[in-house]
Amino acid sequence: MRVKSHWFRDEAGKSAADIASAASFIVWRVAQNSLRNMRSAGYELAPGPDYFAFLAEFLAFLVACADRIAYARRDAQWRVEFTTAVANRVGETLGANMADLIGADAAAAKRRFVELVNERAVDYADHDWTAEGPSYGFVRAFGHAVSETMAVERDRRDAISQVIEVEAPEAVEMLGKAMAGLLGEAPRRARRAATASGE
Repeated sequence: MRVKSHWFRDEAGKSAADIASAASFIVWRVAQNSLRNMRSAGYELAPGPDYFAFLAEFLAFLVACADRIAYARRDAQWRVEFTTAVANRVGETLGANMADLIGADAAAAKRRFVELVNERAVDYADHDWTAEGPSYGFVRAFGHAVSETMAVERDRRDAISQVIEVEAPEAVEMLGKAMAGLLGEAPRRARRAATASGE
């Protein structure tokens, strides 16, 4: 999955809220991609409460990852503003989707998501983040959180290794590259020159 993560104009004037808005869209896309991967791999995630429980855990993990990336690259005040904005924007998107698909109260769903982000921030705080990304313990804690969202016992067992070995590394890699682009740390691809042919 390709994600657009470069600003059309120089990112130097972008606020934490501006970058958070773009990052929240990327977080949403990456989580949806992982959900599709899990369904393709045979996990039972039919649209409904289980589907959204899985999605919420994945989104909360990615918000925690975006927070750690921000922590490594910006000051504390910027990080707090950025992470708060990402969590709220992702929560709004999740709430709106839950309202559309299962008739949930969008505001209540957003509130529950922000609570989950805060809860998981505590859970993940005990685990390291290096230049390579989250430690094994970080990803393992996430795998166990995801397994709890599975309705089928077989899926609960298998989901942990699927998340640790496949989904989390791929998602973190995509998010890391996208964040580097949003923060102006990734080289821009050269634009193709316009060509004309005529006779």
